[in-house]
Amino acid sequence: MQNKLFDDSLDLLQNLISLPSISKEEALTAEAIDVFLQDRGVKTHRKENNIWAFNKYYDASKPTILLNSHHDTVKPNPGYTRDPFAADIEDGKLFGLGSNDAGGCLVSLIAAFLHFHEQENLKYNLCLAATAEEEISGKNGIELVVPELGLLEFAIVGEPTLMDLAIAERGLMVLDCVSHGKAGHAAREEGDNAIYKAIKDIEWFRTYEFSKKSSLFGPIKMSVTVIEAGSQHNVVPAVCKFTVDVRVTDAYRNEEVLKIIRQNVSCDVNPRSTRLKSSSISEDHPIIKAGIALGRKTYGSPTTSDQALLDIPSLKIGPGDSARSHMADEFIYVDEIEQGIDLYIQLISKIV
Repeated sequence: MQNKLFDDSLDLLQNLISLPSISKEEALTAEAIDVFLQDRGVKTHRKENNIWAFNKYYDASKPTILLNSHHDTVKPNPGYTRDPFAADIEDGKLFGLGSNDAGGCLVSLIAAFLHFHEQENLKYNLCLAATAEEEISGKNGIELVVPELGLLEFAIVGEPTLMDLAIAERGLMVLDCVSHGKAGHAAREEGDNAIYKAIKDIEWFRTYEFSKKSSLFGPIKMSVTVIEAGSQHNVVPAVCKFTVDVRVTDAYRNEEVLKIIRQNVSCDVNPRSTRLKSSSISEDHPIIKAGIALGRKTYGSPTTSDQALLDIPSLKIGPGDSARSHMADEFIYVDEIEQGIDLYIQLISKIV
């Protein structure tokens, strides 16, 4: 059974790699996943380019575990020396765009779902969701289908973690800030320089320390990354715009951080979004205890994923290495997929 699951998973992943699926353009991979599941007797559901399914003996009185990973990719890195859609296997490596992020995770989760699909008397229901637009945190991805999935107890999110347990993830807010002054001639004592006003606020962003620190991530990190002001050398600028990248920890909610910032700076602060929340799951949670019992280590992940759009406890875990994501000539080791399937099954078995 396990060998069949692995062979089918490898075939599916090679097929998915061969079908371009840049975010918002995932129709072909959605169809391939849909057909793959239906061919194996699974009743599927589709909304936009998201595919989901429940175990055969779904029982509404039982809690549900969400098994989620994504099938969209970033655009190919300009540094590629190979065809990003060729899905070649060489020296134990499967090459191709999306192989590592997060194709290997997705097909391994699908295999684990199929392993349990027809089993009766499980303690939990299983819901598999292969979703779109993860790479751009789009609104037609996981966020679109969660309302269709019923009450969810917790989630296993497939992202490359070397099958270690990412028990927390930083959130992200991007802030567009505007300091206002008054224009005037630089040669005379006229105007109110918006750049000087911005400097005071930028220094605050550089030096401020939030009172609560995360046990996994430490302090919240704020970085001013873009600045724009002025039109010519002899005019005092009336406006200075700058952008702040804020990496929120599990010690705060995004809205709390935004409120504190606005209380301390004089510029206008406009978040592009507060959707990308920090996430965490207790080390005492049964799924984490199960992972630790299997010899996996826990850590806090600095990268964001679809966890940021879930309001339930979630664990990020999957085959592959985050360091390979988005790189030129992306690859995943074939045996990482085999190990991923096995570990997912062992992990879920300890719970259900």
